[in-house]
Amino acid sequence: MAETGTGPATASDIDAGAMVAEIEALGEKLTLARDSIARRFIGQTGVVDLVLSSLLCGGHALLIGLPGLGKTRLVDTLSTVMGLDGARIQFTPDLMPADILGSEVLETAADGNRAFRFIQGPIFCQLLMADEINRASPRTQSALLQAMQEKSVTVAGQPHALGQPFHVLATQNPIEQEGTYPLPEAQLDRFLVQIDVPYPDRETERDILMATTGVAEEAVTPVFTAAELLAAQTLLRRMPVGDSVVEMILDLVRACRPDDPTAPEPVRAHVGWGPGPRAAQALMMTVRARALIDGRLAPGPDDVAALAVPVLTHRMALTFAARARGESLASVIAAVTEGVTRAKAAA
Repeated sequence: MAETGTGPATASDIDAGAMVAEIEALGEKLTLARDSIARRFIGQTGVVDLVLSSLLCGGHALLIGLPGLGKTRLVDTLSTVMGLDGARIQFTPDLMPADILGSEVLETAADGNRAFRFIQGPIFCQLLMADEINRASPRTQSALLQAMQEKSVTVAGQPHALGQPFHVLATQNPIEQEGTYPLPEAQLDRFLVQIDVPYPDRETERDILMATTGVAEEAVTPVFTAAELLAAQTLLRRMPVGDSVVEMILDLVRACRPDDPTAPEPVRAHVGWGPGPRAAQALMMTVRARALIDGRLAPGPDDVAALAVPVLTHRMALTFAARARGESLASVIAAVTEGVTRAKAAA
């Protein structure tokens, strides 16, 4: 009698099965985290998902919105839910780099010997809120560059490692620009995503009123630990990405460069300079995070289209003539994304 069955499982089958189980378990944990965040930061699920995506990718996020929209509240809630040591810096024109990084002080011991001791600044944390980051001088803003990219700082020639993980969530007011210093392109590129925080809709605003004007507010509970977040970041990098998604990312990023042969007319006419390779890297990471948050095992073209604006906007610039005509980067990116999506569907 012939034997039946599928045979023994191979090592690759076991590895794939283990990864599927890990992704599904992380998806359930992220659902719990979103529910916990929603107790204090009501509505704005798109904003929450983008911030969670930046944390899952190990990156930083720039939140742009008017005062009173809950940006500080969101960051404070995230530090609790994700189990991270949080700190806040209120950026002002007179803030100095030492106020962020820390400084060395000369101490005299009981025996009369003197030595320098490094006192850590507030940047030595795991989740840093840089409130109104554009109000600090360029000298102070530059103090964050090494920290955001290399996860370490150098003071008096000595390197000092930052917390693990380390994330910067910075805020900006899009209206009040008096006394501010626009972030240089090199620093903007360090942010994984730019997140626009809009006004809440009427029902959400009603819920906010009822939840925040009583005697007590909902308490949030920790869902992750720092170690679990680091493990999630490693798992995210192991997620498979199909060739079609990789090609769409490349097509989209290259089409947003005005000097590229594939750039459409709106880009050539309105864009002064386009995104670099770091934009493609950011899309590659964030599409995985979006799939994870949605409970999917791999990203698709829809994820690329959904993340095009938050990933690319701060990595591009309009020409002076385009700004004078009232053009916007969001509309240009949307048009390019639609064209790339149609081309992929027709291929």
